[in-house]
Amino acid sequence: LEHFQEKVTKLLELTNLSEWDGHVFREREKKIREIALVLAGECTALLLYNLSQSQDFLDKAEQETQGWWQTTTQKHGCKKRQILTVGNIEVSLKLPYVVERRTQSKKNQKSTHVGFCPFLRYLGMSEGLTPGVLSTIAQYGAIASSFEAARTTLIDWGVNISLKRIERLTYYFGKIGINLRESKIKSLELGNLPTSNILKDQRVVIAVDGGRTRIRINKKGRRKVKTNRVGFTGEWIEPKLLTIYVVNEQGEKIKNGEIPITNDGTYKGYLGFLQILEMYLVDLGISQAKQVLLIADGAEWIWIHIPPLLKKLKCPPETYQLLDFFHAASHLQDFADAAFSTNNERQQWFQKARKSLKKGQALDLMRNMGEFIFGASGERLKILVRERNYILKAYRRRLLKYNEVATNKLPLGSGAVESLIRQVVNLRMKGNSKFWLQDNAEIILHLRCQWIAKSWDNFSDSIFNSFIKPQSA
Repeated sequence: LEHFQEKVTKLLELTNLSEWDGHVFREREKKIREIALVLAGECTALLLYNLSQSQDFLDKAEQETQGWWQTTTQKHGCKKRQILTVGNIEVSLKLPYVVERRTQSKKNQKSTHVGFCPFLRYLGMSEGLTPGVLSTIAQYGAIASSFEAARTTLIDWGVNISLKRIERLTYYFGKIGINLRESKIKSLELGNLPTSNILKDQRVVIAVDGGRTRIRINKKGRRKVKTNRVGFTGEWIEPKLLTIYVVNEQGEKIKNGEIPITNDGTYKGYLGFLQILEMYLVDLGISQAKQVLLIADGAEWIWIHIPPLLKKLKCPPETYQLLDFFHAASHLQDFADAAFSTNNERQQWFQKARKSLKKGQALDLMRNMGEFIFGASGERLKILVRERNYILKAYRRRLLKYNEVATNKLPLGSGAVESLIRQVVNLRMKGNSKFWLQDNAEIILHLRCQWIAKSWDNFSDSIFNSFIKPQSA
């Protein structure tokens, strides 16, 4: 503290005022931040050291991690461990160590010991980083445009580690989150997933859509002689994403922390997606909601599988299903482009058709579309029939109740999930030159969804709480 005071006092001195400008001030500002980060790291290191000297806390850590012990686990003295804090400060701790002894397979082979420090496991620091540093690394590793960009940002904030380590820790942190999600799905299958009352008496919107990512698929056959590698192809796979949020009586999205927004997605196809969606809806207590709106585009799998799921979960009587109005309107525009030869005629018909659709006059609209089809032929006829049939299919599924939904002041568009796809998938994961391993893509998708939902702190807490594993009864 004295060292910090000495340094910062010099930086606060106003000398050579004639030379001051924006550049000089920025340099001072930069140095103040650097020494402040070092001070924060040193304070954290001191706190950590003092905690490691408390026998009561060491005993508590050992007790709260008994669930990680195997039948052959034994105490194995103490070991030194280096822990990195903010400001790139490292602290050396001497901590109790436990080890699982394994039988030797061969006489001359050394026995392998798999062990851990209960103190570090309990605090979530087995990777040699404080919880705040680990969470920050994973956050920037996920939300930055690349791991290189993440490293640049982390260095600015006093965390200077290698690119490979940032990548490994991001995937490590995200994999724990995926495992926690899988454990909830398993609890749902066993019928013991607890239900909260977060959505009780709330007006809930469920929006669903898909994106595009190139997934790396290894080629079959032998490895190449020169490179000793198996070739791969990049296949475009659709990640399916969901967002669940609540609107007030005026139809505005509620963004306070009391009712969190739920975002997530998967590359595991529609069956895996349905499991995730069901888990979240049960967990949030969808059956207690006041009103529910399912809104999406015209993808077949959505309207075949999700409405029966909502019925199974006993959603309230006021449950609406709606085709995104702007998707429907784009098909009306395509119909107008094919039906008319002049731009003025197209726009007049489109504006009128759009108003009719919004007022709930879909049947009259389709009759009008049929009149144009009657007098068409060739390629123009195919386009008109295709666009009319898109509206007709949605009408038969009762997805065009825009007037009723608007009266209830619920959203008519799926912009929330489309924005989610842009921020989660398009800005990081989509690109002709980007090829992802599916497991890694799943992790980054999951992490970015938590960040967009502004639930990163709660997400991190759930991960660090997962390290606490007392002996079960």
